Amino acid sequence: MKRELLISEFLATPWALMPERLSAAASVLARWHLGQPASAEVMDSVRADAAAVAARRESANRAGNGAIAILPMYGIVTQRGNMADDLSGPGSMSTERFAQAFRAALADDTVGGILIDVDSPGGSVYGVQELADEIYRARAQKPITAIANSLAASAAYWLASSAGEFFITPGGEAGSIGVYAAHEDYSKALDAMGVKTTLVSAGKFKTEGNPYAPLDDAARTAMQDRVDGYYGAFTRAVARNRGVTVQVVREGMGQGRVLSANAARAENMVDGVATFDEVVRRMAKAIGSGSKTRATALARREIDLFGM
Repeated sequence: MKRELLISEFLATPWALMPERLSAAASVLARWHLGQPASAEVMDSVRADAAAVAARRESANRAGNGAIAILPMYGIVTQRGNMADDLSGPGSMSTERFAQAFRAALADDTVGGILIDVDSPGGSVYGVQELADEIYRARAQKPITAIANSLAASAAYWLASSAGEFFITPGGEAGSIGVYAAHEDYSKALDAMGVKTTLVSAGKFKTEGNPYAPLDDAARTAMQDRVDGYYGAFTRAVARNRGVTVQVVREGMGQGRVLSANAARAENMVDGVATFDEVVRRMAKAIGSGSKTRATALARREIDLFGM
């Protein structure tokens, strides 16, 4: 039961993440709590993903031209450190570590532009608004481009839309603009086990929304207000980033769904549909010809920052 309560606390955090990915993350958390190692098949998949990411970076470095810094934004978004080494897909992306690499590229005079390579279902809301604002402000300093290659969902869309230009691969998806949290009521399960939990607290709302009882109206309202607050920040940021009204964001742009490349373009969620190589060439042409040696070196430094 402790495992279930730990997961309940985990799910109650506001998330800007595709729901099915959060369910998978909760399953990993449950296995951790039981002290069960990942299966050989899972770890083989993790290693294969790591190798694919490394190859993807190397391919990007070869494609780079005109001192373009290519920064990856892969996996579930978290504020600090890696959320899990064995989550499905390429693990997780720390907003703090990404910010370090981004600032290094921005400060380097030999870097003509920054390309954010996104493949993420979103993640925690913590740290996202701050990084998105930082990316948005950097538009005034250097060309900042993002590409959904192949997924920019929820928190990842929030971040990617902050770039000066935003593209999506032909087979990609973008959107999932929304925030949610979950409450799990374990009171009946505990009753069946003969367990009676008494909470002793100080502070009127300290135990509000606890998993030992059904969610009452006041707690539900507070939980909804918390989600609404982050959703408001999310939609205002997208409206600013895409040059539209908040109403356009809320009443269109998928309304919480991910959209295909063409649908996202039709909703003005991205600036165009293009392959990764096409975007790199476009940036190189805009920035001007130059040696790619510095871009490769910067990409290697970025890999060190991300611990890859």
